[in-house]
Amino acid sequence: MEPQITPDAARSALADVDRRRRAVIGEVDIPQWYWSALAIGWIVLGVITDLAPSWVTTVATLAFGAAHSTVAPRVVSGRHATSHLSVREDVVGKRVTALVLGGLVVLAGVTVGAALAARADGARHPVTMASIPVALILVLGGPHLLAGVRRRLARAER
Repeated sequence: MEPQITPDAARSALADVDRRRRAVIGEVDIPQWYWSALAIGWIVLGVITDLAPSWVTTVATLAFGAAHSTVAPRVVSGRHATSHLSVREDVVGKRVTALVLGGLVVLAGVTVGAALAARADGARHPVTMASIPVALILVLGGPHLLAGVRRRLARAER
């Protein structure tokens, strides 16, 4: 015969499960180094575009894209923020990857638009000027994006 579980023991067990789920949701993140490296690369590409010949810009853009496509599949999912825990895909979903990559496409468009506007205004280094605010958006906005994802996941778990 199995022992009876008291209501207090059941509540305590459910509270423990809830606490552990919140801890796992708290692990959904993208490492800060990703946002910083992306921002630095964005600015470097802007400087290269303004100062170097077009063939150097092309090679640098391809190298940056290749490096990002090597790192992004593991990092951008939000499932591997630290080395001590990997969050299951069914907890996170594919939304984080879509948000991050969609955001990068939008920021690329913002960079191009701002650079064209700065160039039309006669700026000497329009792409660099356009890249700096976008880099700040990456470094400051990226973590906020993931905080919103964590809040949404926590609400969905209730």
